[in-house]
Amino acid sequence: MATRVLSSPKLLKNLRFFIRPLNSAASSAAAAVSPLNFDDKSEHSTVEKHHPTTTTTPLDFDDHQKLFALVSTLKLLRSSVNIGLASNETFVDFGTWVMNSRLIETPLLRDIILKTVKHTFFEHFCAGETPAEAAECLKKIQEAGLRGMLVYAVEHTSDNAGCDQNFEGFLQSIEFAKSLPPSSVSSVVAKITAICPLGLLRRISDLLRWQYKDPSFSLPWKLNTLPIFTDSSALYHTLQKPEPLTPQEESDLQLAHQRLLKLCQRCVQYNVPLIIDAEDTSIQPAIDYFTYSSAIMYNKDDPIIYGTIQAYLKDARERLFNTAKTAQSLGIPMGFKLVRGSYMSSETKLASSLGFDSPVHNGIRDTHACFNDCASFMLEKVADGYSGLVLATHNLESGQLAAWKARDVGIDKGNKKLEFAQLYGMSEALSFGLRNAGFQVSKYLPYGPVDMVMPYLLRRAEENKGLLSTSSLDRLLMGKELKRRFKSLQFGKPAPAGGMKIEIGTP
Repeated sequence: MATRVLSSPKLLKNLRFFIRPLNSAASSAAAAVSPLNFDDKSEHSTVEKHHPTTTTTPLDFDDHQKLFALVSTLKLLRSSVNIGLASNETFVDFGTWVMNSRLIETPLLRDIILKTVKHTFFEHFCAGETPAEAAECLKKIQEAGLRGMLVYAVEHTSDNAGCDQNFEGFLQSIEFAKSLPPSSVSSVVAKITAICPLGLLRRISDLLRWQYKDPSFSLPWKLNTLPIFTDSSALYHTLQKPEPLTPQEESDLQLAHQRLLKLCQRCVQYNVPLIIDAEDTSIQPAIDYFTYSSAIMYNKDDPIIYGTIQAYLKDARERLFNTAKTAQSLGIPMGFKLVRGSYMSSETKLASSLGFDSPVHNGIRDTHACFNDCASFMLEKVADGYSGLVLATHNLESGQLAAWKARDVGIDKGNKKLEFAQLYGMSEALSFGLRNAGFQVSKYLPYGPVDMVMPYLLRRAEENKGLLSTSSLDRLLMGKELKRRFKSLQFGKPAPAGGMKIEIGTP
C-alpha cells in the first residue's frame, strides 16, 4: 500500500537567522540575577558578557560545601579518584587497548579484567548490574535532589532472537520505572540497534538516503515520518542504488517496528517518556525513521517519544529546525534530547576512508555554537508549550547560557518539558549547580551486566580523554570539599554545622 511521507519545504540552512541565539543579549524582562554563577570565567566569557554576575546569586560554585552537602564522603572520595584516572590519557589508552585486545578472550584474564572494571569505572559510570542495584542507585541520587534516566544498556544486535531478548529487557525497564516513585525517574532510554538487527538498519538507511537523492525511488514499506535529511547531510554511505528489501527483510522490519510500538504503547500507558538514543551516521537515518514514525502515532497532547540530535554533526542545526517546524505544522508535539555526540573518531575515519569530508564540525567552537543555537531554538519551543527538551551537556558555559535563556523566555523552573541531564559519574558540579538553581536535573543511568555495558564504558573512556583532561572543575571542587571535611573530622559525636558526616559503607 502506498504511504505518504511528511516533509517540509526547503528551509534556510542557518538557524541563527531565525532565532535569537543563546548568547544574545537578555531581554529587558529578564531578572538581574544569574541562575548560575560559575567561577573562573574569562574576561570575554559569553556568559559574563551578556549576563554580568551581580553580587546576589542563587548559587556560587565556590561554595563546594553547599554543592556536595548531600553527597557522602566515601562517594566523594571514590568519585575524585575515578575522575582522576579517567582524565589520564595514558591510563585510558592502555585500558581501551586491553578491552579491545585478545587478552579479554582468555578466561582467567577476562575474569580479572571485568572484576577490575566493575569496581572502578563501572561503579562510577553505571547504576548497577540488576534492576535492584539500579533502584538503590536511583534512591541515592533522588536523595541528592536529582532524577534518573533509566538505560538498559544493550545495543548492536544481529538477529531477531537477540532483539526479542533485548525487547523484554526494555519492557522490564519501563515496568521498573513505573514501580518507582514518580519523581525519581524522568524517562526510559532505548537503542534501536538493540531491537532491530544492525544489518537491516544499514539497509534501511541506504534506501532512505537513496530516496532523498531520488524522490521517485519507491519504498512501499515506508510509514509516515518527519524530515530525516537536509542537503548538508552525510549521504556518502550510499553511492550506488540499493536493492529493494527482500521479503525476509520486510518481515524483520515489521517485527522490529512492532517491538518499538509495544514499548511506546507501554510508555504512553504509564506516562513515562521514551528517549531513543542516537548512534553513528551510517545507521542514524533508520533510527530517525523509527523514532519519527512512532512519534507521529503516539505524541498527542505531550511529547512521549523523544529523538536525539547530535550537535557535533554539521547538519544538526538544519535537521532539527526542519523536523521541529514540520512536526509543529502537523500538530505533533515533538521531544528532543540534545547532545554533542560521542562517535567523532569513527565518523571521521569512515568519511576519510571514502574520500569525503568528516560530517563532524571542524572545530569544538563550531560544535559549541551549534549546540547553543539548537538549545536556544528548542527552549523557545518549550516556552511556547509545544516541545519537550532534554539538554544533555557537560559544558559549563552551555549550562549557564541555557539557564539564562530559560529564564529569558519565561520557562518555569518546574516545567516538566525541560530537563537538564548529565551522565552518571560526570559533571557533578554542573548537575548540583543546576539543581540548586531550581531546574530539573537527571543523570543518565545505564545498567546491566558488566560485559554487556562494555561498549558504553569504552565510549565514555574515549569521550573523557577530551572532556575531563580539559575541565578540572569537578576534581577541584571535590578536592576542596574533601579537604574541608577531613580538617573538620570528629569522631564519637554528631558533626557540627558544616562538619563532616562519615558514612561507612556508603557507595
